[in-house]
Formats: sequence, structure tokens, C-alpha cells
Amino acid sequence: MNNIRATLAIVWRIAIPYFRSEDKWAGRGLLAAVIVIELLLVAIDVLVNQWYSRFYNDLQERDWNGFVRELGVFTLLASASVALSVYQLYLNQWLQIRWRQWLTRHYLGEWLNSATHYQMQLKGDAADNPDQRITDDVRSFVEQTLNIGIGLLSSIVTLFSFVIILWGLSNAAPLHLFGTDLMIPGYLCWGALIYAIFGTALTHWIGSPLVNLNFEQQRYEADFRFNLVRVRENSEQIALLKGEGAERQRLLHRYGFVVGNWYAIMSRTKRLTAFTASYSQAAVIFPFILTAPAYFAGKIQLGGMVQTGSAFGSVQKALSFFVSAYRSLAEWRAVVARLDGFEMAVSSAANIAAHEPTIGIASSGGSNAVAFEQLLVKLPNGKPLVASHAFTIEPSERVLVTGPSGSGKSTLFRAVAGIWPFGTGRIAIPEQAKLMMLPQRPYFPVGPLGDAIIYPAEHGAIAPEKIREALTAVGLPDLSGRLDEDGHWNRTLSLGEQQRLGLARALLHMPDYLFLDEATASLDEPSEARLYRLLAEKLPQATIVSIGHRSTLDAFHTRKVALVKDGPIHVLGGAAPAEKEPSAAG
Repeated sequence: MNNIRATLAIVWRIAIPYFRSEDKWAGRGLLAAVIVIELLLVAIDVLVNQWYSRFYNDLQERDWNGFVRELGVFTLLASASVALSVYQLYLNQWLQIRWRQWLTRHYLGEWLNSATHYQMQLKGDAADNPDQRITDDVRSFVEQTLNIGIGLLSSIVTLFSFVIILWGLSNAAPLHLFGTDLMIPGYLCWGALIYAIFGTALTHWIGSPLVNLNFEQQRYEADFRFNLVRVRENSEQIALLKGEGAERQRLLHRYGFVVGNWYAIMSRTKRLTAFTASYSQAAVIFPFILTAPAYFAGKIQLGGMVQTGSAFGSVQKALSFFVSAYRSLAEWRAVVARLDGFEMAVSSAANIAAHEPTIGIASSGGSNAVAFEQLLVKLPNGKPLVASHAFTIEPSERVLVTGPSGSGKSTLFRAVAGIWPFGTGRIAIPEQAKLMMLPQRPYFPVGPLGDAIIYPAEHGAIAPEKIREALTAVGLPDLSGRLDEDGHWNRTLSLGEQQRLGLARALLHMPDYLFLDEATASLDEPSEARLYRLLAEKLPQATIVSIGHRSTLDAFHTRKVALVKDGPIHVLGGAAPAEKEPSAAG
């Protein structure tokens, strides 16, 4: 019961926001329509049950006129049932897509809010494969919640409707044993209840492991798919290293978990299906066994016996809802658990500041400098990494940051960008200042080249002529005619070309502070020198902070600072004087 209450509480928390959202009236209206149609279908089932008695009695009495009349009644009931079923399915699917659309937008908004998606990875939360949770799990949650909810409602209404009928039939056809009528009030109802309790208990005992098995199956499938995507995205490096054999073994190893868990599901499902199928078949004949003595004793007519069998079947089916829907319930609980884990991981990453000290990002007030105040950058596990008690980057400065690999240079840049919360202290940034970070491998979304270059600006935000000018300036004039061409630019362009495009992006966005994290490391030194002169020419007022290891970069910066190891941390300091910039020929 605790598990059931916990699951229902999670379902309520996930589901109810949609029905309170801006789309609430459409959602509530569609849900109400689906429920009303379901109630009408139950009412038709009750009318059909009564029709069984009249129809079979007419057959038994060879009443032709009654037979023809009942055929007409059945035609009307069947037509109404078909029409209602069609529109219920249509409205149900309409509600599904609206609900799923809202949930998808909601989760995308939460996941892509600020740097939550990045901090989830840093924290190592259990919400693996968010792509699957936002696609497959949201779809399954909406579909299965509606189907199971409507099915449960139908079972409850059916139970109350047919229990009344079955109770009356129990009195009309008393249990007849050994020539004696045993007056047991509602014995057919009690028989259906005992039969359903027996079936539900055994079904749960046999099928309960399916909940965890289905959860694991979804996780293994998603993990296998994720690694296939990684192979596709890194196909060049794999081919260069001739790592196809190693990748094949790794993928087959992960797929082995999929297969092994599937065999466990097969074995458990086989046992569950064997029982539920036997249970359903026995339910067909069980009411006739109970009423046959009364029928052969002449206590009831054929129509009453058939009506009893139909009513018993409806009650038994309603009581056995969990038996027939057990596998769907197991899959649904696994989906609910995955969405709950995703929500918890998003919430945990978004609320880091509420649970532990973090690096504060604040306005520097009247100052135009970037200032590190009592800054201590840490790793997610709390280990200190970089410290700076009082360090300032003045406007229009050219600063080169150096230090050994692993000393925290890139992590320091992430802290400045506001996506690395782990640590203490404060980073003061001028109000309204525009910052841009260019990593060693810039990101380009799949799509038209022009949109990829101006990312994250929207399509059309920058004129194509300016984009072409920037491409020519960074040494990529051949790409000027391909702005409308769709492509996966991180795969089709060399890393050097990608870095040139990254600098073109900086020229177009014109940031006040440009942070280059080895953003020219894949270029030869003459090309690197030309691009740094280009930045000085096109962005004369911008402050440029670079991470680099080449000594040739010294000439393009007015100040050089180093991360110096001091015990367990690296301290930002060690200023060096500016050097004269080489000539254009250099």
C-alpha cells in the first residue's frame, strides 16, 4: 500500500500541472468528454446485458416477432457503441498529443533552464539519458496514464452497475444443489469477488518482478542507444584508430544487458500469461457452472442464464482489472519512476545554491572590470581547485592565462560564465556586459550554415552579407555560398575550420568580454597570429582573455597571468609585462 500511495503521489505531481496550465480548459474539456463517453459505453453494456435475457428467451420460445424486434434494438445499441468508441479514441488521442506537447515543453524548459542540463552531468545524477525521458517516457506516461485511468474508472462504474443486476439474478436463480435451493443473498456477487481476489493475489505474486525488470530494460535500451550515437558522432576518431573491433565488442557487451534482461522479462511474462490466460478462460464457464443446476431444475430460462453469465463476466472483469492490466501497470510504474528521477535530478541541479555554498555572480556596480573576490573554485566532490583572493581584468585588456594541464583554467572560465557553481566567493561582472566563451571545440547546431554561425541568435537576426564578410575575414571565403546548406557542421568541417567559424561568430556578436579557451589551438601559428590581429582590429574595445600554451601568444596580450600550484590548489597570479606585437609579416 505504501508503494501504491507513493506511486499515485508521483503521478499526481507529474500530471496535475497540465490541468492547471494555460491549456487547462482544453485539457479538462477533452478529459471530461472521454470520461462521459466511457460512462455512456458502460450504460450501453448494461442495456446489452438486459437485451441478452430478452433475445435468448425469444429464441427459446420461438417468438419470431420478438426475435426481429430485438435484432433492431441490438443494431441501435451496436451502432451507438461503435460511434462512441470511435470518438472516444479520437478525443483520447487529441488529449494525449496536447498533454504530451505541454509536458515536453515543460521538461525542455526545466532541463535547458540556464545551465541545469550541464550541472546535472557534473553532479552525476541518476537521470541517465534525458533524451529518452523527454521523448519515450513522456509519451508512455501520457498514453498509459489515460488508458489505465479510464480503464480503472470503467471497471469501477461497471462493477457498481452490474453488481446490482447480478444481485437480483442471484435471488431469481438461487443456488441449487442436490435438489435443494440454498438461499445465499448475492451468491453470484460473492463468487465473482472470491474468484477475482484469488486471481489478483496470484497475479501479483507471479508478476511483481516485472516492475523492476521493465525499469532496467528501459535503462539498458537507452544506454545502448546512447553509445551507438557516440560511435556515430566520433566515427572519424574511431576510424583513424582502427577501433571498430573494440567498439563492436563494447556495443555487444552493452547489448548483452538488453538481451539478458529481456530473457528475464520473457520468462516472467510466460508465467504471468499462462496464469492470466487460464484465469480468463475459466471465467467464461464459471458462472454457467454456478447457474446450470437452477437452469436444469427449471428455475430460470435460457435468457436468464445467458444474462447471468454476461453480468458475472462484467463483474469479474471489473474486479480483475489489475489481473488483466498487470503488465501495463508494471511498465507504467517503471515510466513513472524514470520521470520522477528526472524531475528530482533537474530540481537538484537547479537548486544547488540552496543546499551548498556556491560561487556568486554579481554586478560590479560602477566598475567596468571583471573582479574575482575571495574566489575559491572547487570540484563537484568539494576538492579545492583554483583560488584568487583579489584579481581584476580591466576593460579592453588582453590577458593570457597559462598553467599546467588540469590546473583549472577552463573551469575558471566556466565559473565566469556562471555555469560552474561549485565553490565560494564572488565574481563581479559589469552590468549589461556581453560575455562570450569560445571553447577549443565550438558547438554548431545541425541546420543551415548561416544559422549555425550566428548561434545562439535566431534565424535572420544578422544579415547574410555580414556573415559572408566575417567568413572572408577569418579565411573561409569558400563557405560564403553555403549559408543555406543544411549540415552536421561539427562532423563535416575540420577542427581548424570550426575554430575559424567560432571566431567569425565572435566578430558578428561583438562581445564586450571574449574568453578564448585554446580557441585557436588547431591552427598553425601564422594563421593564429592573423586571427588575433583581426580580433584587435574588429573588436578594439573588447576585453580578450585567452587560455593558451604557445609562447607566440604572448605578443598579442598586454598581461600574462599563470595558475601556480600552492598545495592542493592553484592560485591565479604571476603577472608578466607586455611584449611587443610582431609585425604583419610575422
